[in-house]
Amino acid sequence: MFVILVAMSVAMAQNAKPTSDVLGAHQNGGRGCAGCHTPHSGAFGSGQLTTDTTSGNEALWAQDMSPVYGKTFTFGNETATGGAANNGSGPTMVTAATGWNDAEGKGLVMCLSCHDGNYTKVNMMAGKSYEQTMGILPTTYGSNPIPTLLGNDGTTKGNYLNDHPVGKGTYIDPGDWSDPAIGVTMTMNPGSRHPVAIAVAAGSQYANFLQSYSDNSLKALQTDGIGIFPVCTTCHNQHIMNIATATINGVSGTYNTFFFVRDPYNPGAQTMGAAVNGVSQSVASSATQFCRQCHFGDSNERNGAAPMAIPTAF
Repeated sequence: MFVILVAMSVAMAQNAKPTSDVLGAHQNGGRGCAGCHTPHSGAFGSGQLTTDTTSGNEALWAQDMSPVYGKTFTFGNETATGGAANNGSGPTMVTAATGWNDAEGKGLVMCLSCHDGNYTKVNMMAGKSYEQTMGILPTTYGSNPIPTLLGNDGTTKGNYLNDHPVGKGTYIDPGDWSDPAIGVTMTMNPGSRHPVAIAVAAGSQYANFLQSYSDNSLKALQTDGIGIFPVCTTCHNQHIMNIATATINGVSGTYNTFFFVRDPYNPGAQTMGAAVNGVSQSVASSATQFCRQCHFGDSNERNGAAPMAIPTAF
């Protein structure tokens, strides 16, 4: 009976459909795509004055990125990785490159050109979550504004230590995945201790986790040839705000999400399943499962749960 209920929950979950335009906040007050991508000339094509002579050479990016070039951002780092020399000695230090010469420039600086609020001007942004403004968040959230700016989020201006986890310094640490039972194989860079690719073994604990959830963000990690690291677009799909496509227990479908998170992410999902023999079955919140992609030690499967024994609430 429990297996049938799990199958029914998966089948129902894949029917999630958007109730508002999937571009959401990135409609940019009605400008739509042109708010980020001008058809011609990059930031010049959106009427901005910039010193960046490469503006628009990639992605036809419509915002002025030059204010963050050469700036150093000290990001929070809650794992054992990081440090200016990436040796586990402290917070991640990132210096924004000029132009488009590395993955960091594409995956971090582009987003900061709107979402920084410290070095850059705020372009058509209210400074708080669109979902909160529209009143579509679960009631469990607080009433104070949920900030959308890094480096100017209501704490000390220039504070990036609470913005976890972004920046090229935050390479994935193989020590977090060292137990063979996990089933994660890392291809190492011969010149450093950092992996440059990740593979998951069939039938492993991590593979069991993926039956109940997704690995969209894990697949979206970036590499610069030295190691694998997260950027803004590792966790966020900037083009779809409220729907995530994922394959759960072998079934592909669409699931609810918030904040442009690229995996199923619904803090309002019911985390107690239907009763079996009079006992409500515990399920895992998709918001929690999202974090467990990297923080796998806190997953049910890593702690002995069988595949789909504790399904995900979407």
